Amino acid sequence: MNKLLVQESRGELVECEYEGHICGISYSGEVLYKFGNPEHVTFMRSAAKPIQAIPAFRQQIGERYPFTDKELTIMTASHRAEAYQVQALESMLGKIGIGEDELVCHSTYPLNAQARHELVAQGKPERHLYHNCSGKHLGILAYCKSKGYSTEGYAEPNHPVQQEILATLAMLAEYPADQIVIAIDGCGFPVFGLPLHDMAKAYLKFACPELIEDDATRAAVEQIGKLMNENSEMVSGTGLICSTLLRDSNIVAKGGAKGVYCFGLRKEKQAFALKVMDGSEEKWPLIVASILEQIGYDRQETIDSMYELCPRQFTNGNGTIVGTNKAVFELELLS
Repeated sequence: MNKLLVQESRGELVECEYEGHICGISYSGEVLYKFGNPEHVTFMRSAAKPIQAIPAFRQQIGERYPFTDKELTIMTASHRAEAYQVQALESMLGKIGIGEDELVCHSTYPLNAQARHELVAQGKPERHLYHNCSGKHLGILAYCKSKGYSTEGYAEPNHPVQQEILATLAMLAEYPADQIVIAIDGCGFPVFGLPLHDMAKAYLKFACPELIEDDATRAAVEQIGKLMNENSEMVSGTGLICSTLLRDSNIVAKGGAKGVYCFGLRKEKQAFALKVMDGSEEKWPLIVASILEQIGYDRQETIDSMYELCPRQFTNGNGTIVGTNKAVFELELLS
């Protein structure tokens, strides 16, 4: 049964309600905090991107191609095709030596409104590179070329690179690969369905890579997490939760479409996965802020930054306060 996470009120009337589930785990991988069903099964969507990048990093893709740190980071991203991000993507395209039409993700305009409006006003066309998953695709195409894999069908579930990704996720999540639900994501890649508990286990490994036995995988996870923190603007974009939350060097985090969000805490040795059941993303910062407050997180500036993205009081276009956002869930602490 879904449980109420957030109420949005206008005046004295509750106008919208957001239900869902939260799972928080300890260093041992056991459920430590819960709200709703920690075993709720859903798709990771783009929350899987840091994991999908691991095979390339495991093979030290940055040594095979002269990618900058920002270019390596955008392999994990749901970018908004802001100008600095497109510059990195175009540079990667040239370094890999492939045509833009080799990317399976479809042509589109940027998700960033200003970037989209500027391109439309100039009469410029949609591009594959503007797709928010193009960094992931470029990274995997680079990996295919470096391994001698065919780039044909690189997004198909039976392609060797996709099989490596699935095996890597299963290892980090400690969840059988044959029980992971496979469907097709918006960009054409396989998308993975598994319980929130096990998504959190995967993110715990990013917070605590010493839990990973395989040396090459551990090194890749350490590098990915460090890059995401140091180049957070590449992971999503201006004024968005991932790029804001990742400024905190103690946190590794990534969201996915349809309301899924995952993050790990290094010092606390904990990880969380959550699902907003109506698929919306706008209340993520409020939910994350409330989770951090409830567990006694000691970096108030991080919590404050979340409330800046999703204020507890909101205004209309004239600046008049017209309503409130309220996190109404209380995490259950399990012994």
